[in-house]
Amino acid sequence: MKKPNIILVGFMGTGKTVTGRVLADRTGMELVDMDSLIEARRGKTIPEIFATDGEPAFRDMERQLAKELSKRTGIIVSTGGGLVLNPDNIADFEKTGMVVCLTASPETVFKRVEKDTSRPLLSGDKKTQIAALLEKRKPLYAAIAHSIITDGLTDEQTADRILELYALES
Repeated sequence: MKKPNIILVGFMGTGKTVTGRVLADRTGMELVDMDSLIEARRGKTIPEIFATDGEPAFRDMERQLAKELSKRTGIIVSTGGGLVLNPDNIADFEKTGMVVCLTASPETVFKRVEKDTSRPLLSGDKKTQIAALLEKRKPLYAAIAHSIITDGLTDEQTADRILELYALES
């Protein structure tokens, strides 16, 4: 039997992709970064997709990919921060794996994404945008069964905690 998936969800800048890489190195499981895969398939960056097609079109692409990936096993999935906006995404992923929400304070998120220009939802005052989006999505992230606060943790420490949970769940 194939290993259950590890699905990393959470707000931007909480460490999903970098932690996913550490987990992939440690487990030998394939890492699938949803945003990167959408970009590769569309031939556009996420900001370009938002600008030309709009956020609803991006969320549709994300939904289709979530359905596709949730049918696989033995993979690590790094999701986009807004994946939780559609509860069907989480429900599908929970069928074949362990969903872990990575969280961080608004200050930590700001420090991690301050110079990143590839975040289409952070136009204008990034601190204000981060605080508003985090507040809006807080109940969605809080609904995830497993949660790890990444403030002050290295990527390796975050991966350690996920692997401890995974050992208990598998």
